[in-house]
Amino acid sequence: MHIIKYPPKSSWNSIVERPHLDVSQLNETVSDILRDVKERGDEAVKQYEAKFDYVELDTLAVSGEEIDEAMQQVSDELIASLKLAHRNIYKFHEAQKFDGDKVETADGVICWQKSVAIQKIGLYIPGGTAPLFSTVLMLATPAKIAGCEEIVLCTPPNREGKVHPAILAAAHIAGVSKIFKAGGVQAIGAMAYGTQTVPKVYKIFGPGNQFVMAAKQQVSLHDVAIDMPAGPSEVCVVADDCSNAEFVAADLLSQAEHGIDSQVLLICTSESMLRKVEEQVIIQLAKLPRKELAAKTLENSKLVLVHDADEAMALSNAYAPEHLILSVENFEAMAEKVINAGSVFMGQWSCESAGDYASGTNHTLPTHQYATAYSGVNLDSYCRKITFQHLSEVGVRSIGKAVVNMAEHEQLEAHANAMRLRINCINAKK
Repeated sequence: MHIIKYPPKSSWNSIVERPHLDVSQLNETVSDILRDVKERGDEAVKQYEAKFDYVELDTLAVSGEEIDEAMQQVSDELIASLKLAHRNIYKFHEAQKFDGDKVETADGVICWQKSVAIQKIGLYIPGGTAPLFSTVLMLATPAKIAGCEEIVLCTPPNREGKVHPAILAAAHIAGVSKIFKAGGVQAIGAMAYGTQTVPKVYKIFGPGNQFVMAAKQQVSLHDVAIDMPAGPSEVCVVADDCSNAEFVAADLLSQAEHGIDSQVLLICTSESMLRKVEEQVIIQLAKLPRKELAAKTLENSKLVLVHDADEAMALSNAYAPEHLILSVENFEAMAEKVINAGSVFMGQWSCESAGDYASGTNHTLPTHQYATAYSGVNLDSYCRKITFQHLSEVGVRSIGKAVVNMAEHEQLEAHANAMRLRINCINAKK
C-alpha cells in the first residue's frame, strides 16, 4: 500500500491514473472470435465453449427443467435474500418511470417526449471465481419494469455443462426465461449478431473481463448498443478523524477482493486515522479466503493524506470513482460537493456491499474515470426517448416564417419549400 502525504495538485494526475493495458493483441483475438461467431453461429459458440470453458455442449439453451432443478438446489435462505434484494431493486427503479409533459412552445406548436422500451436486450453475467448472480437482479429487474419484450441472458457453464444454480434462481425471480450457456467473447458475439439459437439483441448489458469488455466495445461500433465502456472495479473512501478505521478497512478490502486489477483509494484528512486504517487492513486481510488476490490488488492501492475536506472532495472528483464512500462525520455536506461518481455511500453505516446487493440502487456503474460522463445503469438505460410534435395552422403561422428564413440562410431550399408551401396554402384560404 502506497502512502502519499499532502500531494500538490500538480501530482494528482498520477494519483488518479488507472493502469493502461496494451490491448492490441487482445483486440485482434477478440475480432477473430467475433467474426467466426458471426459467420458460423452456434457451431462457433460451442467450439469456443469447448476451448475456453472446457465443456462440450449439445445445446446452448438452458431448459425449464434445469431452472427448476436450480431452484431446488439453492438454499431457502439465499432465495429469501434474492427476493428481498429484488423487491428493493424493483422499488427503486420503478420510481424512475418517466412521464413526458406536453409543452406548447409557441401558439399551435405542441411538443412532447415518450419513453419507449428497447425491444430486445442482452445480459451478460460472468461466471468464473465469483458467479455474479446479484448482477442478474440488477440488470433484469429494470428491463422488466421498462417493458423490454425480449430479455436474453448469456452466462458461462461449468465443465459439466451446468449454469451456477444461484444465477438461474436469480433469473427466475427476475422473470428471465431465455438463458444460454455461453461465456466470454463468443457470448457477446452471439447476442450482437444472433445465431441459430441465440436471438440478436439491440443493446448488451453486463460486466466481464478484458476480453468481454473489448468484445462489447467492438460490436458497439456497428452492430449493437452497449450499456457503457468499463474497466476494472474501483472504490474511493473518504475518511476523517471521526471515521471507524475497522469499517473503512473492510470497505477497502471488499473492493480489493474483486480482482488484481481492481482499484482501491483512501483519501483521509487525518494522519492518525490513516495509520489506523492501514493497521486494520493488515489484520483483516489475513482472515480473508481470497487474501492472496486482495493482497495483489493492495500492492497498487493508495492511501492519500490531504489537508481538509475541500481538498478531499476535489481529489475524489478528479478520480471520478465507480463507488464513493463518504465515511466521515459531515457526510451530508460533503455529498453536496460530489460532481463525479458512479454511486455514493453516505456515512459509516453505508457500506458498498449494501449497494452491491440489496439497498435497491444499481451496481452496474461507470469505472475507469467514465463517471465524468456516464451514469450507472438505470431505468432510462433500457428506454429511448422519442420526441413528438404537432403543428396546427396556428402553429405554422407562429413559426413558419422563422423556419423559412433559417432554412434559406443555410441554403437548404427544399427545407424552406416544405414550410413555404404550407404557409401559402394557409394564406390561400383567406
